[in-house]
Amino acid sequence: MDNTRKRALGAAGAGALAVVVALGIASSAGAAASTLHAAAAEQGRYFGTAVAAYKLSDSVYTGILDREFGMVTPENEMKWDATEPSQGSFSYGSADQIVNRALSHNQRMRGHALAWHQQQPGWAQSLSGTALRNAMVNHITNVATHYKGKIYAWDVVNEAFDDGGSGARRDSNLQRTGNDWIEVAFRTARAADPDAKLCYNDYNTDGQNAKSNGVYAMVQDFKARGVPIDCVGFQSHFNSASPVPSDYQANLQRFANLGVDVQITELDIEGSGTTQADNYRRVVQACLAVTRCTGITVWGIRDSDSWRASGTPLLFDGNGNKKPAYTSTLTALGGGNPTSTPPSSPPVSSSSSSQPPIPSDGCTATVARVDQWQGGFVVTVRVTAGANGTNGWAVTLPLPSGATVTNAWNTNRSGSVFSNVSYNGRIAAGQFTEFGFQGTGTAGTLTPSCSAS
Repeated sequence: MDNTRKRALGAAGAGALAVVVALGIASSAGAAASTLHAAAAEQGRYFGTAVAAYKLSDSVYTGILDREFGMVTPENEMKWDATEPSQGSFSYGSADQIVNRALSHNQRMRGHALAWHQQQPGWAQSLSGTALRNAMVNHITNVATHYKGKIYAWDVVNEAFDDGGSGARRDSNLQRTGNDWIEVAFRTARAADPDAKLCYNDYNTDGQNAKSNGVYAMVQDFKARGVPIDCVGFQSHFNSASPVPSDYQANLQRFANLGVDVQITELDIEGSGTTQADNYRRVVQACLAVTRCTGITVWGIRDSDSWRASGTPLLFDGNGNKKPAYTSTLTALGGGNPTSTPPSSPPVSSSSSSQPPIPSDGCTATVARVDQWQGGFVVTVRVTAGANGTNGWAVTLPLPSGATVTNAWNTNRSGSVFSNVSYNGRIAAGQFTEFGFQGTGTAGTLTPSCSAS
């Protein structure tokens, strides 16, 4: 197991524990260099991944999960829409499946996420003011109490700061209940699950910028006033347009200097080959250089499991084979001699993401991936250009009755029509781009149609 959660021990108990730990390290030293989890544990860190409940029947997926990772984060199963689909009525089936399996395999859990402006059930979206604040408090209390003692760290609040240059809070229905809502969320979580670490989690905060400065000021204020906050999560979603910043390590360190742990919580790096491998190495080395960087979680196992699948951003390819990025990550953690382990059986997927035939003209749209959980779903759609390429495109995709889109990326949306944004309208002949969206309800059978300009 990774670092065990610290508990108060008497001198005799501490001595006994030291003997047990020493024996455990000695007995597992030979295997420590061969997996991400074991190598990270030798460095005093954890190495984890995000998990989807519906994939736990996939033997390739679970084989890698059990071999390589010591920390587990549910992708969607603990979010508000999944755990409280009707007000006051809680549903833990999918999340329990992940938690119970992880604990039975000696893996620890990160809880994700108690309060977020996205993936709220429809009934919560319709509330405001005191009613919404009370609903948030009740939700956090119930979910954190249900998992009390089983969670290493909670993402108590997720993505509450604006992406602009102001460093201000994001305008959301939660923010409009009052500027103290984040503090209330953390105090509520502490009361419900007092032994868990409580984290704030966000993206585009990996280097020093207006957004990370805003988060920094909040954490500094919380520590000064005794608001319970133990850690800050850095999502670290990188690609060529948003690379690993040159001050990544320094930024982690300045947060650690406030007296909180820092964790890399949703790491994925688009790319391939040596460049991708070097970027993963840089991230791992930055974490190891910061004493209070307690662990790294990659956001998915295989490239085909990623929400950014077309960017091949993970450590294992779609067939479950180790990539150069895996080797560089293991080596940076102090491991070595990794061997390529072929999967024992073909991967199971809810939908195919293989490249469709090139259309003779115009464009085609295909559903590349659907992730469905109780009360919500995520859909990825692939747009492929015909023989003449495209300067712009629009995809019509009606949803089943009762399904509602809550947010979308890489696209502009008007009703059931999704169109290109400025950077992905021009597609060369036979090439493709992808967009996606989250929703509440059930995705059902989706039949998109595409028109090109």
